[in-house]
Amino acid sequence: MINHLGFIVDGNRRWARERNLPTLEGHKTGFSKVEKIAIECVKRGVKYISFYLFSTENWGRSEEEVSYLMNLIRVNIARMVKNFQKENIRLVVLGRENPTPKDILEKLHQAEIDTADNTAGTVCICFNYGGHWEIADAFTKMRTANEQEEITPEVVAKYLYHPEVPAVDLIVRTSGEERISGFMLWRAAYSEFLFLDKYFPDMEVSDLDDIFAEFSRRSRRFGK
Repeated sequence: MINHLGFIVDGNRRWARERNLPTLEGHKTGFSKVEKIAIECVKRGVKYISFYLFSTENWGRSEEEVSYLMNLIRVNIARMVKNFQKENIRLVVLGRENPTPKDILEKLHQAEIDTADNTAGTVCICFNYGGHWEIADAFTKMRTANEQEEITPEVVAKYLYHPEVPAVDLIVRTSGEERISGFMLWRAAYSEFLFLDKYFPDMEVSDLDDIFAEFSRRSRRFGK
């Protein structure tokens, strides 16, 4: 059984271009698939599902695209929370605050509060997230807390974003690209990887059958 399944959401813009659609339509369609995939994963018994939606590097994209992505969160987060409430799903956000607009931070924070008591599964939205930054921020927190223990992996893990989120069992990247782009660097130490030759907007619930079947064929030895 997959306990933590991570998705590197990729290919939204190429999906749109190949259909002669505005680039932004790819993001809209891709975002709509996040909720469907998340709910189905929880129904199949996955306790943690992570989606890499916006990286700390993505601020370097065009002002129009960044603005559109911010508005996607503004417009859709309330609906997502409503549907997660129906399915008893908790939502948490992993990432940095600066320079995310204040109103979006407030909406995301409220979403975490509203779903905090849900127990069927946890959806982790990686927003303004970078794997290097997560580790750097963990060390900053350790210094601020005047951590006195010997620095071990277990101690560092206590200071990650939402430290209760476990290591990732399987990381799936769409679009045919074969890299992790800084996703879950700390939690990916023994992750399995699966690179799909399809864009995220083309993802369907039925694709999970193949993902779960592939994971069941993997032999995980954790260095033993």
